[in-house]
Amino acid sequence: MDENAFHILVVDDDGRLRDLLSKFLSEHGFMVVTAANAASAREKLNGLDFDLIILDLMMPGESGLDFAEDLRKRSAMPILMLTAMAEPEDRIAGLERGADDYLVKPFEPRELLLRINNILRRVPSKGDDEPIRLGDVVFDLDRDELTRDGLPLRLTDIEVALLRVLAERPGDILSREELTQRTGTTGGGRAVDVQVTRLRRKIEPDPKIPRYLQTVRGQGYVLKPD
Repeated sequence: MDENAFHILVVDDDGRLRDLLSKFLSEHGFMVVTAANAASAREKLNGLDFDLIILDLMMPGESGLDFAEDLRKRSAMPILMLTAMAEPEDRIAGLERGADDYLVKPFEPRELLLRINNILRRVPSKGDDEPIRLGDVVFDLDRDELTRDGLPLRLTDIEVALLRVLAERPGDILSREELTQRTGTTGGGRAVDVQVTRLRRKIEPDPKIPRYLQTVRGQGYVLKPD
């Protein structure tokens, strides 16, 4: 197996489906680990790095919705949600909790593969992330580490998620709604504004006149590295 292959975590209480997905995705070049529930998924996440999670919405105990919402508070890892519930409200609920995409069971395996590849196309290649330079501050996307003159600067989990989302698309304007969804920030757009203000104190020479993390009135925020 290619050590640079994308690593996927499949979380579903249906053992047969887990086995089928593991076999199918492995045959298409992915490294696959499976978990039967949210608790098992957390154990896997504590010991391994993944590029994407395929997550069942309905599971005994902690649901996929609750698990996705909790994960979004500390990670921007892509989530593809699977569910037998096809109503628009269910899809919207999944996206609101942090899912990047949504696929209804039963599904065609080729469609799953297409959706996975579409998501991963937006993810930088492993080990190929160039550090984001913001004056004398540097953000290492591979390590989620912020430093100034080589010395680490402490970031909260939400600040890491926010900076990573912005750094993955430098120069692109991201709306408060998208930032809320992708970082798991609770409290809506106002909460994003608060986190941006806190982050500016750590990366800007003068937080009152931001040079790198700029506001685009009526649209959102944009990161403009050196």
